Amino acid sequence: MRSLKHPSTTSLPPSPADDESARIRHYLLTMGIRIACLILMVVVQPYGWYTWAFGVGAVVLPYIAVVIANVGKDAHGTDPERPEKELPAAPTTSAEEGPRVIRIEETRALPDKPTDDEPHGGPA
Repeated sequence: MRSLKHPSTTSLPPSPADDESARIRHYLLTMGIRIACLILMVVVQPYGWYTWAFGVGAVVLPYIAVVIANVGKDAHGTDPERPEKELPAAPTTSAEEGPRVIRIEETRALPDKPTDDEPHGGPA
């Protein structure tokens, strides 16, 4: 028998607007670190191994920023609860009742019959 566990609103995935704003924040943070790497690569004296580290950061971080910005929350391996999985099944009917069917049929419109006060030629 299925459990009667109801989905929680906190277990639903984030809204598209929230997901987009989080990805924009991550992108801007990564690009800010890249700009800092560019500035530090030029400003910090004397040049040494850290200059190369700042240069590598300035070159690699744009790729990382774009990849992180394009990946949504679904790719992080967390599978939030889907509420449609928890919906109850439709009630079944017994064999004596028969299936519940609503039948809708259209009929052709009948012409209006003339009344006694109207001439037989129809409305004027």
